[in-house]
Amino acid sequence: MRKIELHNYELHVVSAFESVDDYTLKLTFDDNTEQTINFEPILYGPLFEPLRDLAIFNQVKLDSDLGTLVWPTGADIDPTVLHDWPDHVEAIIERRKKRFAAKA
Repeated sequence: MRKIELHNYELHVVSAFESVDDYTLKLTFDDNTEQTINFEPILYGPLFEPLRDLAIFNQVKLDSDLGTLVWPTGADIDPTVLHDWPDHVEAIIERRKKRFAAKA
């Protein structure tokens, strides 16, 4: 298990994933916890909006060097954010909608 702790802040990495539905992936982390994440609500902006095409979204790969998911558009998400997704998702959605309002 690869875990880094900085000032009581644990960094986690994605160790595996599987597709469970359109835009939805079940992630397993280095601490054996799991998150099932529907990414559709955050797919705005130049790196993420192309992922609305399921053929592109489904090209997701696990980058073991980064410990996170990556897409061919260059999109990725900090693995610790993915690990703690419920704590971050609403803020991510709000930021993306605000920043890319014309697309939302």
